[in-house]
Amino acid sequence: MQAREYSPVDISSHDFWDQPFAVRDEAFAQLRAADGLSWHHPWPSMFGIEEPGFWALTRRADIVYVSQHPELFTSADGVALNPMPAEIQRFASFFLAMDPPQHTVYRRLISSAFTPRNVRQIEEQIHRNAVGIVDDLVGAGDIDFVAACSARLPMLTIMDMLGVPSADQASVAYAAEKLFGMSDEEYSTADEQANDPAAQIMLLNNTGVELARFRRKNPGDDLMTSIVNAEVDGHRLTDEEIGAFLILLASAGNDTTKQTTTHAMMALVDNPDQREWLMADFENRIGQAIEEFVRWSSPVLQFARFVTEDTEINGQPVAAGDKVGLFYCSANRDETVFEDAGAFDLTRASNPHLGFGGGGPHFCLGNQLAKAELRNLFRELLTRLKSVEFGEPDLLYSFFAHGVKRLPAHVR
Repeated sequence: MQAREYSPVDISSHDFWDQPFAVRDEAFAQLRAADGLSWHHPWPSMFGIEEPGFWALTRRADIVYVSQHPELFTSADGVALNPMPAEIQRFASFFLAMDPPQHTVYRRLISSAFTPRNVRQIEEQIHRNAVGIVDDLVGAGDIDFVAACSARLPMLTIMDMLGVPSADQASVAYAAEKLFGMSDEEYSTADEQANDPAAQIMLLNNTGVELARFRRKNPGDDLMTSIVNAEVDGHRLTDEEIGAFLILLASAGNDTTKQTTTHAMMALVDNPDQREWLMADFENRIGQAIEEFVRWSSPVLQFARFVTEDTEINGQPVAAGDKVGLFYCSANRDETVFEDAGAFDLTRASNPHLGFGGGGPHFCLGNQLAKAELRNLFRELLTRLKSVEFGEPDLLYSFFAHGVKRLPAHVR
């Protein structure tokens, strides 16, 4: 293969990802303004895997194109941009690491369990939990907003949905947190970064398997019973597949909403005019506002695909076997799509962000669940708290999640 020249813009090093989001976006802005598609050094691998590099896609249009053509850009060889064995990714990512038609069957199986009755029940649980969380915040004074608010609702929702016993909830929550914080040195040493993910993945998987087996023997009026009984084209989920689904739900389904809550609340405090606009007609404006919450937060920074055959992306030749990185964080600041892209603006009438992915078969299955959580929680936060003041956020070191570990706050 002809030698490729690496981009002079560094987006592969530890130092790059140790910078704040806005500083990193200056580098992505350079890439967007140039070719939009550039070749970069591979990220260091904790598994000893060597790769030649990856193509960075930084413009919205290119990411959408790749996302909507799984026959050319496969997920089956893994979706992690950092070099990682495909078999580990398949175990931990469930149907994220599948292509149609296999992916389609599993997506339909999971979707079929969300019956109107189950959806209503989940919405009621979300509302109840949101009220309870803000009950604890009113007049609380000095708190860590992440622990006291942002982290609670998505995890409570998942526990309620799947019926995780109270005795197991703390360990499940911890395992999910560890998976997303694994690259941060506060949470893990170099040895733990290599070995600990497997332990947390197994804990989540085993919890899902046990819940599935329990509901097969003791069916109830809940989502887990619907999941174990779901059938599409003669296929049902095995206990092991349900365990894999819990890994995905407890990690991706938890951390994304958690981080969006934190970033959106900080932005509302920093932009009181935006909060005033929203509160002037909350029920009719919150849907539009949530789209900006997600665009602004960009809780998932990137995913990867592998090229299946020699082809082109916007005129740039790419070869079979090449890895491409889909940088949603960059697409959500694409100046050709979003006017004043660096501004937090709830009034955007058009907001085609990629916070839930670039479309195609892998568009986020849980996007409506996330929106329900954000709608219910922000209704309580913005109507019941008299005031919120924030200190400096303690940012998560991660090249995958746009995370805040802690956020000191004073609430009344």
